Amino acid sequence: MTEAQNCRPTRVLIVDDHPAVREALAIRIGRQADMAVCGEAADTGEALQVLPACRPDVAVIDISLKSGNGIDLIRRIKDRNALVQIVVWSMHAETLYAERALRSGALGYVNKDQATDTIVEAIRKVRRGEVWLSEAMTQRMLHRSVGVRHPSSASPLEDLTDRELEVFRFIGRGVRTGEIAQRMHLSVKTVETYRDRIRTKLDIVDGAQLACIAAQWVLENERVPR
Repeated sequence: MTEAQNCRPTRVLIVDDHPAVREALAIRIGRQADMAVCGEAADTGEALQVLPACRPDVAVIDISLKSGNGIDLIRRIKDRNALVQIVVWSMHAETLYAERALRSGALGYVNKDQATDTIVEAIRKVRRGEVWLSEAMTQRMLHRSVGVRHPSSASPLEDLTDRELEVFRFIGRGVRTGEIAQRMHLSVKTVETYRDRIRTKLDIVDGAQLACIAAQWVLENERVPR
C-alpha cells in the first residue's frame, strides 16, 4: 500500500442480498476512522454496475445473493479490477467455501456467526494484501498443501465443482431444473449433466434421494430463508 493510500479511508463495497445486513455493516464501517462505504449492492448485476463509479479498495461479498453467487462475482470483479481486494462474509461454513473463494481471487473469509469486529479487522488485513482465515481453516489448508487429509475433512460436497455445488443448492431449495438453467444461464441439458455428476460423486441412487439430501443440507446450512 502506498503512502497516498494510507492517507485516505479504505473504500468498501458491500454486496449482500439482505438490506438489514448491509445497513448494519455499513453503520459498523462508518464508525471506523480509516474506512468508508462507497457503495452497496444486492446481487451480481448491481455490484458490477456500481463498481466503476464506486472504485472500492475492498469488496465484502456474501456467497448467496439475490441473483448470481458470490464465487462467480469474485472472479468477475477481479477480471474488471484486479486491485480490488475481496473478503467473503457469509453464513456458510468456511470448510466448504473458503478455499473456493480464495481460488477465485478473494483474500479473506469470515463467517457471519463471528462478531462484526472480525469483519472490520478482516477488511483492514486484506486491504494490506494479507490473507484472513480462521486458525482452523488455515491449518486445514496447510494440511492439504502437504498432502495430508485434515481430520475434519468429512464433507463429500468438497469434491463438487463450484457449478455443481450451486446446482446442488438450488435442488435443495426446491428449484426445478428449467428454472435452475435460467438462473445460471445454462441449457437444461447442461444442468441435467451437472445433476448426474453430483449423483455420481455423492453416490446417490436417484433424483428423489438427491432432492432429499440437498434439502436437508440447505436446511442445516442456510439458516436465513432465500
